[in-house]
Amino acid sequence: MNYVERYTELNRLFSINNSTSVIYTPYATIHFASFESIPEMCHHTSSNHIIDVDALISENTHFVYPIFMPHSTVRSGKAILLLHGLNERSWNKYLAWAEYLCYTTNKPVILFPLAYHINRCPSSWSNPREIATIFHLRRQLNGNDRYISVANVVLSNRISENPHRFYCSGRQSIADICSLISTIYKGVHPMLPDVSTVDIFAYSIGAFVAEIALLANPLNLFDDTKLFLFCGGSVFSAMQGKSRGIMDTNAFDMLHTYYLQERNNHLKQFQKNDAIDAAFETMISAQYNKQVREKFFLSMGNKIKGIALSKDVVIPYAGIVEALGSVCANNQITQLDFDYQYSHENPFPTNHIHQTNEVNEGFNQVFSYARDFFS
Repeated sequence: MNYVERYTELNRLFSINNSTSVIYTPYATIHFASFESIPEMCHHTSSNHIIDVDALISENTHFVYPIFMPHSTVRSGKAILLLHGLNERSWNKYLAWAEYLCYTTNKPVILFPLAYHINRCPSSWSNPREIATIFHLRRQLNGNDRYISVANVVLSNRISENPHRFYCSGRQSIADICSLISTIYKGVHPMLPDVSTVDIFAYSIGAFVAEIALLANPLNLFDDTKLFLFCGGSVFSAMQGKSRGIMDTNAFDMLHTYYLQERNNHLKQFQKNDAIDAAFETMISAQYNKQVREKFFLSMGNKIKGIALSKDVVIPYAGIVEALGSVCANNQITQLDFDYQYSHENPFPTNHIHQTNEVNEGFNQVFSYARDFFS
């Protein structure tokens, strides 16, 4: 696939705000489905008023999500759920990913937004005027931080206000994914009536969410799920989220302190102590439930594969090894490097005019590997 070309064309065609229309491409048909999320109560004290306010954000509870459907009427009975990264405000870079997987595997690909991401957040979070106000205030407080940016200031501010949001949004995202898959397996999803198995392509923080979901395995929904990790899969403690595209230093440091140093003072009092909480704790640090975690991922065998990028500093390969264990990581995760300047947040940059061929080659190298895995 000419990724750079498809990226441009798909973003010209696609609009989440015009989701009543069906979008036709040479390789797939994009439909939209609606979803209603039921916010989980993930705290037990009135001190988390901020989280209560979040539960009133209507965009997070009522939203639509796109599904790429193959043109062929012959179906395999499987679909692919694509999970995105942290602090995403659009599907821009994922459209060509979904189209490629849909076309080459002949399977529907579901782009499902995590809580408070993409179109599950208020439009004000993308309003330049309102963002500018928050940005200038944050610069005054943390002026020497080179990671403060217009792109990450909303998430950074929300995490700084209350790092418990990371846990709450994760729980809601997993509950929503389970609800979606339950609907599919019951045969009542309007666009996916014949799907009996949902596999997962997970990128960045989406991989973290997917690993927790598979470890917890609510209602045995993920018994047959195959998981492909791209630039993801690390334990939380090894992630380096300071980035102008993700969050600033203050927010990242507060997040790490909350979940790694003050965990017993804060998190324990809010947890439900169910399978999801146990899985969440297991993925927080390499030393938490190490044997359980490594045994589980090793037991998946060839149902788990992935690609890590050598210059990825946000989700380093070492953190993936800590999560999966050295045996599983050595057997199932492939490290790649590209002959162009890339980053975790932008593995396939479309603005490298003089390196278009190299970017296309990088994309095809990663996604042909994923295609073979899902096929």
